[in-house]
Amino acid sequence: MLKLFNTLTRKIEIFRPIKQGKVGIYSCGPTVYDFAHIGNLRAYIFVDLLKRYLIYSGFKVKHVMNITDVDDKTIKNSQQNNKSLQEFTDFYSKAFIKDIKSLNIKMPDIMPRATKHIPEMVDLIKKIGKHGYSYKSEKSIYFKISKFSDYGKLAQLDKQTLKQNAAGRLNISDEYEKEQVNDFVLWKAWQPEDGEVFWDTEIGKGRPGWHIECSAMSTKYLGEIFDIHTGGVDLIFPHHTNEIAQSEAAFKKKFVNYWLHNEHLLVEGKKMSKSLGNFYALKDIKDKKYNLLLMRLILLKTHYRKVLNFTLKDLDEAKSIAEKFLSFLAGLDFVVCGGSNNLDIKNMISQSRKEFKKAMDNDLNISSGLASLFDFIEEVYKRKSLISTNQAQEIKNYIFEIDEVLGFIRPLYEQYQMRLNKKLATKKILNMISKREKARKNKDYKEADKIRIDLLEKGIVIEDTEKGDKARLLKIID
Repeated sequence: MLKLFNTLTRKIEIFRPIKQGKVGIYSCGPTVYDFAHIGNLRAYIFVDLLKRYLIYSGFKVKHVMNITDVDDKTIKNSQQNNKSLQEFTDFYSKAFIKDIKSLNIKMPDIMPRATKHIPEMVDLIKKIGKHGYSYKSEKSIYFKISKFSDYGKLAQLDKQTLKQNAAGRLNISDEYEKEQVNDFVLWKAWQPEDGEVFWDTEIGKGRPGWHIECSAMSTKYLGEIFDIHTGGVDLIFPHHTNEIAQSEAAFKKKFVNYWLHNEHLLVEGKKMSKSLGNFYALKDIKDKKYNLLLMRLILLKTHYRKVLNFTLKDLDEAKSIAEKFLSFLAGLDFVVCGGSNNLDIKNMISQSRKEFKKAMDNDLNISSGLASLFDFIEEVYKRKSLISTNQAQEIKNYIFEIDEVLGFIRPLYEQYQMRLNKKLATKKILNMISKREKARKNKDYKEADKIRIDLLEKGIVIEDTEKGDKARLLKIID
């Protein structure tokens, strides 16, 4: 039975969806004014793990992740680049999608853009106003925190300790217009610095506040109450706190049942910053000649509620872990025994599956989940000489089954197979393998060994089996 840590209650709770067998998830997506860095990407790897495990557990998942393509940052940066807001944000939206695909993150079912949902935001703001939770000042509309008695429950704050402008998304002029310093903007009146970015609506000429965007898009696609909302811990206050206030003020019901937040990512023990020279986007990892799926493994293997301290050495460690899986799978390809034996592989797989599920059911305990998989691989290695071809395939299928949750083993293995097949298809390598086979048939073992060494120098390992030569690559991950 799946249990998850709910930020709202600060407890690990049994997960009970609103509709049996179905789960609605909303994730706060990127603000598309720059390339995503690896700290941002940790949040998307976390929700991908969550979504994959829910699907693996038999749930039908509907996942919505927004794109924030209008706020102070996108407007300012688009103007600095002499581009329209749409042209500017389109570029970084495509870059973001390319990044998540390169990490083998499943695409959300719906990826709404804020600029395409202005009518929904206007309707939501009107509902909030109708219930008396907002006021207008200098043509902007603000949420009245003092009216909402439960404000701050997610962050466990009282109204006296709220941090002014915690998100850093307010203009100075916003501060002077508000009745109370902690009130937040729902609709920003147009100002000259906004240029051509505005919407003429029945609530005024302007643009939405940041918080209202997520409330409008999540409830449109998942309903007024849904199962899970995810994001980084930095979003607990004020963003998610404000989402709750405005949504529950509008609909008069609980907004979300389970709030899940991933912890920060540090680099060499420090907050990531361009000024410190420790800022990494995926292209920086690629420039260092590392497979990007290793970055997925790094972001995956530390429990989502623990701070992740990234160093470049982690890439080599991840490579070593990934190579263990690939070497194991490549070894199964060498199994040629077709006879029967007394090994109960099905039971071994069943026990391993139970251990994996037990770990993951405990708030997605990925460390224990991976440990259980390595224990299984170790047990298989002990019996490797006895395993039949059919059993080898069963084991391989099981590893790929678990990888439906992990998301890095099969794609790395497929990359390996493509490289191996490409190399084995070259005329020169084919001739060398053919000559070696003839030398062995003629019992010219000296020549056969010489060719084996020559092939090894070209990165190909040849092993002799009862059913002929088998080849693998010396370098498992490119």
